[in-house]
Amino acid sequence: MEQIAGLADEAGDILAAWPDWAEAAVVLALFAVAALLLHGLVVSIVRATFGRRLGDLGRGILARIRRPTRLALVIVLVGGALPAVPLDGDTRAWLAWLLLLAFIVVLGWAAMVVVDVAADVYLRRLPRESEDTTLARKATTQVRLLRRIAVIVIGVLTVAALMTTSPVARQYGTSLFASAGVAGLVIGLAAQPVLSNIIAGLQLAITQPVRLEDAVIVEGEFGFVEDIRTSYVVVRLWDLRRLVVPLKRFIEQPFQNWTRGEARLIGSVVLHLDYTAPIAAIRARFEALVRASPLFDGETVGLQVIDAGRDSITVRGLMSARTPGETWDLRCTVREDLVAWLQETHPGALPQVRTRTVASGAAAAAAEAGESAEGGDANST
Repeated sequence: MEQIAGLADEAGDILAAWPDWAEAAVVLALFAVAALLLHGLVVSIVRATFGRRLGDLGRGILARIRRPTRLALVIVLVGGALPAVPLDGDTRAWLAWLLLLAFIVVLGWAAMVVVDVAADVYLRRLPRESEDTTLARKATTQVRLLRRIAVIVIGVLTVAALMTTSPVARQYGTSLFASAGVAGLVIGLAAQPVLSNIIAGLQLAITQPVRLEDAVIVEGEFGFVEDIRTSYVVVRLWDLRRLVVPLKRFIEQPFQNWTRGEARLIGSVVLHLDYTAPIAAIRARFEALVRASPLFDGETVGLQVIDAGRDSITVRGLMSARTPGETWDLRCTVREDLVAWLQETHPGALPQVRTRTVASGAAAAAAEAGESAEGGDANST
């Protein structure tokens, strides 16, 4: 004990010989190291005690929140040691203000991490086995949009809190929290063009006129919704181009959504045929081709004559499949096979042009006289 006391006295004498700023730096550094060691000890105890009982959400938060909590503990212990270090009042106040700023940033960071982990855990639990993933796409769209909106709101609140710590900007930061509170904040920010898209994103997350992987037609282009951001939607076109559409476009203007209620879709095949075409045989062949295809979902199949023009009739066959992509492939396959069958077995059913030559004038009279003479000779004979 005497040796320890002697070492402590020697350390005190050494620190006393140092300038105040050096002594303060050493003390604060020791508190920071102690905070790191304490954080590691607490994390180890929590893992050993509750590791098996924590669910996916708890384990995810524990794994990804380590860095923000480590920094928060360092800030708290260093801030608690500030009154004990030999610094003048202005320097101590300046350091305390910096630590407060860092603590606010760490809190915002931790809140964003919690939101991300909760969203990821929820998305991993969604059922994805079935072919009709309407429920999964609906939930994924909602969670992704709400997560991005929550991150933006947390960022805005963090910046506002930082502004309240500065005497110069305090009046601006305080105004964000004043009067109508969060509602006033949202209404005020929505007046800005960029942030109005965030409100549109919130509307889209609630009403869901479009979801991820929906088959849509926008600006005359067919494609699938690949990504939904807080200000725009990315549509993957059939030829792998990407169409970037402002989010408000899906709220304010009409568009086609082929998979709004379900992915199943009815496709059609239209043929122009001759009036002599055997409709019953063509109908039987069409239904046989559709039912034999693995793309057919077993729901809708039929063929009808939908128009009769001057030179041809129009026949339309309907068939259904599970997804828009399968419907397209089924239409093309049936159309090719049906045309090949008509060419092989009923070529006369394909559109034809008929011409009839009628003689006129003297040629017609001579032809009629010749026919009469031939008739008289035959009678006399």
